[in-house]
Amino acid sequence: MRQILFAGAIGLFLTLIGTPLLIKLLARKGYGQYIRDDGPRTHGSKRGTPTMGGIAFILATLIAYAVTKVITGSQPTFSGVLVLFLFAGMGLVGFLDDYIKIVKQRSLGLRAKAKMAGQLIVGIAFAILSLNFADARQQTPASDRLSFVQDFGWSFGPVIFTIWALFMILAMSNGVNLTDGLDGLATGASVMVFGAYTFIGVWQYQESCANAETLTNPSSCFEVRDPLDLAVVASALMGACFGFLWWNTSPAKIFMGDTGSLALGGALAGLAICSRTELLMALLGGLFVLITMSVVIQVGSFRMTGKRVFRMAPLQHHFELKGWSEVLVVVRFWIIQGMCVIVGLGIFYAGWRAQ
Repeated sequence: MRQILFAGAIGLFLTLIGTPLLIKLLARKGYGQYIRDDGPRTHGSKRGTPTMGGIAFILATLIAYAVTKVITGSQPTFSGVLVLFLFAGMGLVGFLDDYIKIVKQRSLGLRAKAKMAGQLIVGIAFAILSLNFADARQQTPASDRLSFVQDFGWSFGPVIFTIWALFMILAMSNGVNLTDGLDGLATGASVMVFGAYTFIGVWQYQESCANAETLTNPSSCFEVRDPLDLAVVASALMGACFGFLWWNTSPAKIFMGDTGSLALGGALAGLAICSRTELLMALLGGLFVLITMSVVIQVGSFRMTGKRVFRMAPLQHHFELKGWSEVLVVVRFWIIQGMCVIVGLGIFYAGWRAQ
């Protein structure tokens, strides 16, 4: 368990001291945020704020994981490394998107096809690799069965699994991206979900089928390849995002940009897939789902009826235009996300008890 504490503490420390250094570097180079003219008027003051802040917590997470392994003398696992690969790979796609926005001074970076291609390459690589590298018990990092609290149903093969994994990766990446519209909103919400996955990883490790002979109820054990290392990764992510939130909260000194939002979405999807809690992610990441659905509803309604359901989408901007302050929106949305995590963890525990 020391690994979990070390990973979280190192990630927190690195972003607390590293983010202000990144802010100075980005400000010196003039890498500031471009603000859309059709956004809320109150966002005009954010123009020029350093962006690509996701670099801070991506590097902090990777370093925290590596240093933890060195300090504790433990070996990296395929599950942990694959989640970090997805995290960093999606972050690289976001970095290219942010860089083009800054260089060309426009609100759109990579062309839609190029951005999608980058996400697909990283996602497909993750999906294929995650069905390999079986351990001594023939458990691979991911399973080609659907999962909620645990795997259920029938095996649907590598092709369907790859499509399903891509859907999750794209949905979560773009969900976090849409949520990242107010200072600290996506960062704070992500901290909560990573905290939940730290707990889930620890619980799965304690109740792992690998230790079935020592469990009081072996029939309810978890078939997860590397649950403890997934908890280490989640803890490193939680700590790194928590430290970044110090600088990202209102008034933000730095934005995570697509570099950070795509990376966080990838990490969330990777943790869900490797911990066999894919459908549970819809609850644990409820705020991201809610905000994504607000965009789907807005676009669908406008195309079908010519009318808008919300004053502006994503949902957080609707409440801004209703007169809510930015801080009020963020805090209330954090409360919603906290409730989603509590309900999700409650269902996770209840599902284990029901086995």
